[in-house]
Amino acid sequence: MDHLVSITDVRNAAADIAGTVSRTTLLRTGWDAELWLKPESLQPVGSFKLRGATHAVARLTPDERARGVVTHSSGNHGLALAYAARAAGVPCRIVVPEGAPAVKVDRIRALGVEVLLVPPARRGPEAERIAATTGAVLVPPFDDRRIIAGQGTVGLEIVEDLPDVDVVLVPVGGGGLSSGVATAVKALRPATTVIGVEPELAADARDSLAAGSVVVWGEERTYRTMADGLRLPPSELTLAHLRARLDRIVTVTEEEIRAAMGRLVADARLVVEPSGAVAVAARLFHAAELPSGRTVAVVTGGNVDPAVLAGVLR
Repeated sequence: MDHLVSITDVRNAAADIAGTVSRTTLLRTGWDAELWLKPESLQPVGSFKLRGATHAVARLTPDERARGVVTHSSGNHGLALAYAARAAGVPCRIVVPEGAPAVKVDRIRALGVEVLLVPPARRGPEAERIAATTGAVLVPPFDDRRIIAGQGTVGLEIVEDLPDVDVVLVPVGGGGLSSGVATAVKALRPATTVIGVEPELAADARDSLAAGSVVVWGEERTYRTMADGLRLPPSELTLAHLRARLDRIVTVTEEEIRAAMGRLVADARLVVEPSGAVAVAARLFHAAELPSGRTVAVVTGGNVDPAVLAGVLR
């Protein structure tokens, strides 16, 4: 357990990100008396990813700052790292897989960083190549203790704002957010149930937990889901956190994700991307599988392609 992030790490991250990251306020829903939303879609870059990226940049040495940072991302982590790096005056390169939502890629470019588009399978290797050839520091989207600790501040704030929370629903992609949230919530309120939510079309974290080791579906399968931020499998590091601290995972369909997006826009007045709606989809359509009680659903991001949003709202 020594290699896992601790609540002390999360508290240190909270100190590092103060002033750059918004402390999002829990929102009560009008349609469910026991459901609160954690609207990370309202961060300056439109997603929770700013937390981990800001913490990672804050932990760079002066020499590392001079060499800059690089990452690979389908959009939100890249946007967050670009924002955090610019705020700290650190050079930044982002490797983006072809097919990533144009709205995210355009926002990354607008921050003045170098963007490289590559085939999806090349995203990780290309970022590693750049790090090896330029000396830039690789800041992975989730496979990093600094990232996990930074994302864990979401859980820290949830318990601070709703100390008697019974259930936390958190989306699971690579597992950085769910690892961090489970770490913070279980340390502060062990009785709270923390449940991960995945699309049925990209349920590799569910299968990894069942197998006890990382199960890779492959991007030819996971790219079927509209939840583009949840297409990667967990890493060995994040899976270790999930095995130790996450209670279980439920999955949601594409139709349920669309319906949750529509509900959030119409009734919570939140613009959300598909990945950001999965936790609410679980509460809307799988309540029988979930414990009762005061529930917080993490709404992870709002960087949605306008055409996707328009299709949902028709």
